Amino acid sequence: MLILRTCHQLNALASISSNNRLVAPAKNAYKSIINTRPMATTVGAKDVKGAIEINGLTYPTDDWTNVTPKILSYLGANKHLQRNHPLSIIRQRIVSYFYSAYRNSRGNPLFSVYDQLSPIVTVEQNFDNLLFPGDHVSRAKADCYYINRNHLLRAHTTAHQSDLISCGLDNFMVAGEVYRRDEIDSTHYPVFHQLDAVRLVTKDTLFGRNLDLEIFEKDWQFHVQNHSPPQTSSKCLDETKQACHTLEAVKLMEHEMKNILVGLARDLFGTQLEYRWVDTYFPFTQPSWELEILYKGKWLEVLGCGIMRHEILQRSGAHNQIGYAFGLGLERLAMVLFDIPDIRLFWSNDSGFLNQFSEENLHKLPKYKPVSGYPQCTNDLSFWLPTGVEVDAGFACNDFYDLVRSVAGDVVEQISLVDRFKHPKTGKSSVCFRIVYRHMERTLTQAEANQVHKRIADACAETFQVQIR
Repeated sequence: MLILRTCHQLNALASISSNNRLVAPAKNAYKSIINTRPMATTVGAKDVKGAIEINGLTYPTDDWTNVTPKILSYLGANKHLQRNHPLSIIRQRIVSYFYSAYRNSRGNPLFSVYDQLSPIVTVEQNFDNLLFPGDHVSRAKADCYYINRNHLLRAHTTAHQSDLISCGLDNFMVAGEVYRRDEIDSTHYPVFHQLDAVRLVTKDTLFGRNLDLEIFEKDWQFHVQNHSPPQTSSKCLDETKQACHTLEAVKLMEHEMKNILVGLARDLFGTQLEYRWVDTYFPFTQPSWELEILYKGKWLEVLGCGIMRHEILQRSGAHNQIGYAFGLGLERLAMVLFDIPDIRLFWSNDSGFLNQFSEENLHKLPKYKPVSGYPQCTNDLSFWLPTGVEVDAGFACNDFYDLVRSVAGDVVEQISLVDRFKHPKTGKSSVCFRIVYRHMERTLTQAEANQVHKRIADACAETFQVQIR
């Protein structure tokens, strides 16, 4: 499935303003793309034909397929576009900041925004185009939702960068939901939302009248002969700069990027901000940093950023440019700025939650007030694993978490592995998971929790061939 139909359609999509009103003449192209992206999702699961049907398109399944009907049901929810939703408010704040920070000679916003691209991407888009090594841990089935070995639900919105650059774009933002297999607690959810941005500049834009300065070293040459990613994960990169870039170009780009991103943090958290830059590693930027702010006495990571790897630009047709990219999580920011304690609340349709927020004034961010403190119900689930199977050696905790999500939905607040035991005589391994149940909109009785708990135990025995203790 091609995610980006044509550059013409993408440019039409960018005509959609941050408050989702259509700007003519973009409507027809907009409707064309909306009709092809996954909204109402039909899931064929693993039927006898070995295929999954999503929004009328059929994908063959194979030994990499691990996406569940529960996860596919989130496609098309678009919480980041829902009116008066906290995620939409934060998205609009960020877009508005960049609209005001970067304007062209006519006074119009320089950045275009793409917030409805399909989350179904190829392995090439999600990993290879971004120079993820072949053995990078993020490629594992335990971390991603694969439709098959060639397609998956995007693990980050960065997956669209190469396609957009190939269409000739040099200043753009991408927002949308991303999918990752993870633990279950108040800050983790299998679906969350990211916003990525890219800014590319030419020599003239970067240096202005300083004609004697160059972006690239004089003796540097790059030949696109092998598009395959590196085969091994290596962080032994020169974090001062890439070999192709001059130091002057990198420092000027770094200075602009950091000024802009600190300005964004101040716009969101207030001008009296204490911050720090932390050196880090990303496969697709070099050098790379994380921006942390001191919030309520603790350092909080706000975003990751860096100078884009020139291999990505070169392969996307941006031969003579240098650029920066950054990415952030909308839920992380919204939980802090609105004082929302549980990530599940972003998926609630309860009016008691949604009516607390409004887009009328994007700079007025009310603090969330709990509708009621519903009590928890806690049950333990212990079982013997099949002979020869152990945790992370035939049994993956993320598989168990996905099963629980499929059976119980969002009434499960947290799961923790509290005990592991290996029988000295039989050699069989036993595990014990503590499951905390709490409904977000009403009191969940212990009897109701027990019923859900039994359904989880039955499904676990059938799916993993375990023996419930």
